Amino acid sequence: MPDFFAPCPRGLEAILHSDLEAMGSQHVKSTEGGVHFSGDWALCYRANLENRVASRILWRVSSSTYRSEQDVYQAAFKLQWQDWFDVSNTIRVHVTAIRCPLKSLEFITLLIKDAVCDRFRDHCNERPSVDTLEPDTRIHAFIEDDRMMLYLDTSGDALFKRGVRSHTNIAPIRENLAAGILRLTGWQPGTPLLDPMCGSGTFLIEAAQMSLNIQPGIARRFAFENLNNFDAPTWHAMRAQAIAAQLPPRPLEIYGSDLYGDALKTALRNLQDAGLDECVELKQANVLEIAAPAPAGILVANLPYGERMGELDELAALYPKLGDALKRNFGGWTAYLFTADKAILKLMRLSPSRRTPLFNGAIECRLLQYKMVSGSNRKESAAK
Repeated sequence: MPDFFAPCPRGLEAILHSDLEAMGSQHVKSTEGGVHFSGDWALCYRANLENRVASRILWRVSSSTYRSEQDVYQAAFKLQWQDWFDVSNTIRVHVTAIRCPLKSLEFITLLIKDAVCDRFRDHCNERPSVDTLEPDTRIHAFIEDDRMMLYLDTSGDALFKRGVRSHTNIAPIRENLAAGILRLTGWQPGTPLLDPMCGSGTFLIEAAQMSLNIQPGIARRFAFENLNNFDAPTWHAMRAQAIAAQLPPRPLEIYGSDLYGDALKTALRNLQDAGLDECVELKQANVLEIAAPAPAGILVANLPYGERMGELDELAALYPKLGDALKRNFGGWTAYLFTADKAILKLMRLSPSRRTPLFNGAIECRLLQYKMVSGSNRKESAAK
């Protein structure tokens, strides 16, 4: 039974672990930044197609110890790469390491690439070409201390590239992180959802797809389709079944707004491209002035973050006003604010009832929960 590893944004490992168990995975084990699991190839296809939180699904083809660069080369060379993919496939090698005693990761990358090419040359007197931008086959090496694991990437492009959001604004949140945040809020389809700073619409699209049972990978291709063991009938049947289970687009209680018209235009284009524009209500509005679209619901926002002094000053002025606006306009709602700015904890003048650490790439962030009641919710927090 093949062994796999699914990396994900740090902080979402427990959700991914639960999802993979629910799919029938075996030997599920979480680690920082991802989840190990085992299963058959149909499970691999399904995880790529359906999971919203994973970044990739990697097939582990080797695990070994090493002492030198030569050991790295030999570990890669001895594998039967030609059994797994064709020499006509273009390749790319990616190496990550923790506490690696070897001097150069670039040299290790070159060694593994040479080993794969040399194995093909021995087998068929040809070698695969390298394509660093859009390879057919991605080979991942992970080195920790004296152990090296080699993986074939079954996903291809990262899984947060759903194939539906082609227009982006500055610093958009990735789709799998947005999906994980929605899961952490406890939001369920049918519950009113508002993103009052929606940008390019990532939260809105993820929520609409969840509501209509549209699988996140339904609009794209995967690298497992290039592997020699690809089971086309199983995959085509799985994909057809997923399409048949989709619900037709309809107006949903999903709302998005933004202060800037350009952002709203971007969100609308992305919703239109995904066939979801009738599902979401968009309006141009200031987060400090917008009214709640329903008596109760979930508000989620990826707060802007500044790097220059002027931007930081603007945010420092925004936070207390935002806290006042949430108290004034969103009684009965639960607000979830995603931010990397620790100053918000003091400046909001509200006490979060939960703080969940998450990482947006390498940036440490917090998902702050505020249960809004009429007036200040300081009393609510003090009563707990």
